[in-house]
Amino acid sequence: MPDFSIVAASDVAGDVENKNSDFSLPLSVPKLIPSTVEAPILELKPLPSNLKYVYLGANETLPVIISSSLNEYQEAKLLNVLKNYKEAIGWTLADIKGISPTLCMHRIFLEQNAKPTRETQRRLNPSMREVVQKKIIKWINADVIYPISDSQWLSPIHVVPKKSGITVVENNKGEFVPTRVPNGWRVCIDYRKLNQATRKDH
Repeated sequence: MPDFSIVAASDVAGDVENKNSDFSLPLSVPKLIPSTVEAPILELKPLPSNLKYVYLGANETLPVIISSSLNEYQEAKLLNVLKNYKEAIGWTLADIKGISPTLCMHRIFLEQNAKPTRETQRRLNPSMREVVQKKIIKWINADVIYPISDSQWLSPIHVVPKKSGITVVENNKGEFVPTRVPNGWRVCIDYRKLNQATRKDH
């Protein structure tokens, strides 16, 4: 039985590349460097008044969020502990220590009459294609996925807007209406065909 535990990144790239010629994955990608060795540039979001950012690295790098109601002594004690154990904090995927696949490899058991399907990839506009490419490279670098060249299964990739809070905007009639403004893209994989073929535990 084939191993269906990991998304076939090379198959995804290959099928998308056939339809969208400027989409391709590099043959080799540099390994990610832990944040404690080379501090990443992170986008910090506004915080509510009861929270604040403090930094564990030099030049305002390696941010953590703490309560703004701590007194000076409490904050210093907390920062001391966080600095001593900063390798335990994950600022990027490179900071997350992996578990050997021999211990945690996920297996999907299929129904006896299940037939593999290779669904065609949807066309992606250039901005969505760039999002998918960056995400796949990020997952490969972090050893979350690895390429499988002979996978019998291929599930389509969808790029959907990330949910954001409600924002009030003015429409063309001059009315103020609540709406959700997309603030980024989320890469999703449509596993419906695979889920239908999966043996149920219950």
